[in-house]
Amino acid sequence: MKYLLLILFICSTFPPHASYDGEKSIQTTTQAEAKEQVIHIQEVYKTVDTFKLRIDIFYTKQSFGKEKNTAIVFFHGGGWAFGSPSEFFTTCERYAKLGIVTFSVGYRLSVDNGITPSKTISPIECLMDAKSAMRWVRANAIKFHIDPDKLVAAGQSAGGQLALSTAMIDDYNEKSDDLKISSCPNAILLFSACVNTVEGWCDRLLDNRRAKIWSISPTHNIRSGLPPMIEFHGTDDEQVPIWTVQFFETSMKKEGNYFEQHTFKGRKHYLGDGNSKYSRYFDDEILKVTDDFLRKFNLLK
Repeated sequence: MKYLLLILFICSTFPPHASYDGEKSIQTTTQAEAKEQVIHIQEVYKTVDTFKLRIDIFYTKQSFGKEKNTAIVFFHGGGWAFGSPSEFFTTCERYAKLGIVTFSVGYRLSVDNGITPSKTISPIECLMDAKSAMRWVRANAIKFHIDPDKLVAAGQSAGGQLALSTAMIDDYNEKSDDLKISSCPNAILLFSACVNTVEGWCDRLLDNRRAKIWSISPTHNIRSGLPPMIEFHGTDDEQVPIWTVQFFETSMKKEGNYFEQHTFKGRKHYLGDGNSKYSRYFDDEILKVTDDFLRKFNLLK
């Protein structure tokens, strides 16, 4: 009986088809599968006040076997007061499998115990965090096997405003940031992006700093020499009117900037509504166009 129990114990400990050499851990995946497997880690990119701000990183062993990879840094939406980095996780995984090292940023939100506006946090702090995150990624380029000159910022809704701010807003920087490191990306991906903050919700969140609303509005800080951008927007967007982006496009091109806009008739703020794969932000059709944009600027093979 004791020998039977011993055999059962061994079988349960070392499952069928697994190899074990006495020192290495059990390996149940093939080498090909291991290369494509997305590795997800998390690090703290900034500590400010009582906040430890975290960034999620996605990559494969195959991409870490190379140098000078492209990186995409994603900023979630939620009106500067809601949302989560997890909303971009499936997108991060998709691009990680394509050889891009991806990051999804957690930033301070303008909400205290479920109440907005926060007394201490506004969209200004959000964009300061976004710029800190970009600098942190660029400063860690060697560690994450990325090219500091192939850094892409991406965002949906208010996250789009944050992505734009990393390139367009110079006035606000965290005191702890190394300003010798640029926060400006080499390209920007925008999905239903807020390009004009001069509106009621942002005004409310700024509270007694509402006079600064112009200084964080991408539309009011356009200049020449900005990185190339692509933007996707629904004609029936109920949160960010399409005309604001059309006006932004016109102003950008007047300054000689590259701005590629794609509109979708009848779609609302969540371009992938009904498809939860990418948190309703978009769908595979939109991401394939995004891929073409990245290839155009040598950011994706």
